[in-house]
Amino acid sequence: AALNPWDVMLCVSGTAIACENALVVAIICYSPALRTPMFVLEGSLATAGLLVSLGLILNFVFQYVIRSETVSLLTVGFLVASFAASVSSLLAITVDRYLSLYNALTYYSERTVLCIHTMLAGAWGVSLCLGLLPVLGWNCLHDRTACSVVRPLTKSNVTLLSASFFLIFLIMLHLYIEICKIVCRHAHQIALQQHFLTASHYVTTKKGVSTLAIILGTFGASWLPFAIYCVVGDPDYPSVYTYATLLPATYNSMINPIIYAYRNQEIQRSMWVLFCGCFQAKVSFRSRSPSDV
Repeated sequence: AALNPWDVMLCVSGTAIACENALVVAIICYSPALRTPMFVLEGSLATAGLLVSLGLILNFVFQYVIRSETVSLLTVGFLVASFAASVSSLLAITVDRYLSLYNALTYYSERTVLCIHTMLAGAWGVSLCLGLLPVLGWNCLHDRTACSVVRPLTKSNVTLLSASFFLIFLIMLHLYIEICKIVCRHAHQIALQQHFLTASHYVTTKKGVSTLAIILGTFGASWLPFAIYCVVGDPDYPSVYTYATLLPATYNSMINPIIYAYRNQEIQRSMWVLFCGCFQAKVSFRSRSPSDV
């Protein structure tokens, strides 16, 4: 079959995603100091991104080398589970940031570690179940009229996935609004303790809110078009619409390492150690907490 340029773009995106997220996973595994709940969550997000990239590459290979409905079904199920794990990890990171601000005094307790591990176990368990649904029979291989815009997933399957995404997006939106309120309140209290509102108070608050807006805006811009199209789209529509909305969703796994990992100064320091074998003392780093947005 002739190469579809969209499939090539997805494969290239998968390769770039693999390089970025593999580096994050390697850094977190290489550095014993990166064992806090925050880095465990970022490692989960990077692992999910790595699996997404693997699924995109395998989908390309099997589509043009081994043309089989069974293999295609397994690949699609793998991608569904990987994307679901990525989105679920983003939700877990949001919950962690909220808890680090709301329960700042008890955040570094063993209870928090248990809570984070429970969240991750639940997120990956649900993601695995969603990926197994098409493999276990929820597909349209034997009923073409039930197909969705993402073959061989059924319309009811993609509706469930889209509804799950909308629910996660609303939860993240609510949590980030609460985080903004806490950040603004804390900054205002600090300023009042100094008996005046300094310019840095407004700058810090504006920067924190802007960062949260970028995080949520990037997530929504990447996934909302595809989630909406899965609900309103028809399988008879040109496949270019599916590709055009799916490609930005894959870019989210490319952007996540930049937002959540490479901006973190502890990971930057670990990168110096990993690649240079030494840490330059003249470069100063400040340890960041999950509440640093």
